[in-house]
Amino acid sequence: MTDRKDELAANLAKVEDRIAAACAAAGRPREEVTLIVVTKTYPASDVRVLSELGVRHVAENRDQDAAPKAAACSDLPLAWHFVGQLQTNKVRSVVGYADLVQSVDRSKLVTALSKEAVRQERELGCLVQVALDAGASARGERGGVAPGGIEELADLVAKAPGLRLDGLMTVAPLTGEYAGRQRAAFERLMDLSTDLRRAHPAANMVSAGMSADLEEAVAAGATHVRVGTAVLGVRPRLG
Repeated sequence: MTDRKDELAANLAKVEDRIAAACAAAGRPREEVTLIVVTKTYPASDVRVLSELGVRHVAENRDQDAAPKAAACSDLPLAWHFVGQLQTNKVRSVVGYADLVQSVDRSKLVTALSKEAVRQERELGCLVQVALDAGASARGERGGVAPGGIEELADLVAKAPGLRLDGLMTVAPLTGEYAGRQRAAFERLMDLSTDLRRAHPAANMVSAGMSADLEEAVAAGATHVRVGTAVLGVRPRLG
């Protein structure tokens, strides 16, 4: 375990240096950017080590992996983010441990999350996931609502009992006009965030950027970056 802790500490330090350098280059204070470590496919023991190293935000994208891991780490001072496409039949479980769902992209999901948050007497933070590869009304390849659908969905979240509208999230698209243009994609998300905050001033969270493109996200103005591989290493193949 000591070897693993040393490895994670070294990786975290490198990521911290990258974030700090990106903030400096953008003229932003380092404290404006929150690191979320994506712990999918890695064991609860790694989450525990990360907590010892000062990590306070972790993310998962599959409930069947996240639920037991969150239970095993329930004594730790962590905020759990759910970042994957979420089916309504998993909502009850996810609301039990997640502090924030970053992948809200349809009204049916808002209704289900609200009902369950009220039932469990929890306040659940929500980000509207934006699909920059979507057409006028279609969903993106990896989930998300088209930019034209943000306002309606955000209003729905803001009015829903038990839910708190925190902002927007995107994944750099693999297809469409923003494919291979991460900086442009993240700048577009920031423009959409500015529009959203006119109606919902408190919804100022912008989650964008991962291991390969966190610098572009910070330069564009992201408040949160989601980093997995650069901290935990290359994930083993599943299946």
